[in-house]
Amino acid sequence: MATMQSAVVGFSWTSAVDLSRKENRARLSPSAIKGLIRIAAHWKLRDDDTRALLGGMSTGSFYPLKNLATKTLSEDQLTRVSLLIGIYKALNILYSRKLADAWIALPNTNPMFAGDSPLTYVKKGGIPALLRVRQLLDARRGGR
Repeated sequence: MATMQSAVVGFSWTSAVDLSRKENRARLSPSAIKGLIRIAAHWKLRDDDTRALLGGMSTGSFYPLKNLATKTLSEDQLTRVSLLIGIYKALNILYSRKLADAWIALPNTNPMFAGDSPLTYVKKGGIPALLRVRQLLDARRGGR
């Protein structure tokens, strides 16, 4: 019987990455930062909004990060970026590029958003709200 080779040497897909280990956060942070900055550009987010999505990062910490400075993100920040990447991916599967990039800032009639934009909802609700939006979009595209 054939065995599946791990896509990333030294990591198993049967368990989540241990984000409590600084070396794992240090390894994942550069890609997460690049992804976040690209998503913020596609969504045309203001710096204040991007900082809020990261959990309220200070301006002094954010601007070096925006210029792709080397920084190790916290567990919380990596979790937030992971959820944002999932939201971005789901939107681009569901909608045209133009609508996918605008969706986050548009007022939404879904009862979950109460007429606000998804951006306002996730800024107010933090990680639980990011998770709910991710689940909503995954369900819309036929995921679980």
